[in-house]
Amino acid sequence: MYNDEDLNQAVEAGIFTDDSVTKFKTHIAHLKNTSMADEENFRLITGFNDIFVVIASGLLLASIAFLGYHLSPMLGTIGVAIASWLLAEFFVVKRRMALPAIMLLLTFLGGVFATPLVNYQQPSEIPFLVAGLLSAFAAVLHWKRFRVPITVAAGVAALSSSMIAVILAVFPSAVGWVNGLLLGVGLAIFGLAMYWDASDRNRQTRSSDVAFWLHLAAAPLIVHPIFTSLGVLQGVGGVSVSLVVLGLYVLLAAISIAVDRRAIMVSALVYVIYAFSTLLETYGMVSYSFAITGLCIGATLLLLSAFWQVSRRQILKVLPAQVQGLLPDAQS
Repeated sequence: MYNDEDLNQAVEAGIFTDDSVTKFKTHIAHLKNTSMADEENFRLITGFNDIFVVIASGLLLASIAFLGYHLSPMLGTIGVAIASWLLAEFFVVKRRMALPAIMLLLTFLGGVFATPLVNYQQPSEIPFLVAGLLSAFAAVLHWKRFRVPITVAAGVAALSSSMIAVILAVFPSAVGWVNGLLLGVGLAIFGLAMYWDASDRNRQTRSSDVAFWLHLAAAPLIVHPIFTSLGVLQGVGGVSVSLVVLGLYVLLAAISIAVDRRAIMVSALVYVIYAFSTLLETYGMVSYSFAITGLCIGATLLLLSAFWQVSRRQILKVLPAQVQGLLPDAQS
């Protein structure tokens, strides 16, 4: 199991040449009838040993948290953070295991984030702010040491959540603007994801993996406020609302195709399915509403996947040249 970064390191070590690696990638792309950039590759599991290590690490960390908490709540969270870092020194630095790297990063940041909060039954805005800042700083340290791609997204998410909590605590009336806050944070994270994507248009380095996780974090923060404001999940239905939902999904799909990332489309699926299932139920199709909706949307998405690059070429044509220069090229 290997990825583009492993091949690049093999070239730097003199094992392969740039030309041979390029030919190999071209050959694989030809066999799969798609480009490597289009695959949105990211390494999650290198083997079943990854799952084995995750289970064992989870048992160990849960035990540390339980025993430490009974001595002192803060001791439990600090113990989890320290143990996660030490485990990463072996399983991430030496063994380069993908799934344990993600799990240990999340437990490390979770321990750091919980440390300022664990002694409070109802934490105020100050502990939340401290937790967010500590987590962001811890994420920076973790990134410098381990370079786990999800680290940037996790650090940004921790900092963003604490900032929103502080805003709501200081300005209680802002609760009515929570969707706007989430949308703003989502757009900011999306912009950060595009920054990382633009640094690796061919999707061959760790920057592409970092961007993938940032897109995955940004997508629900963008999609949820938009569809919630329409009252989709609150039972507000009808033909007009369904058409608006469909139009918004088409727009989000066009953005996903243009940037060659599918996270936004996937995040919006539940709202589209729910809206059209509700619409069909109002017209008497109670028993078959979900099945009919799933059939139509599933078939459409499969067709889109089959003609993804064809769709990208058509969309990129209408974008300014400056924007096209930041996006992956559409394959012939």
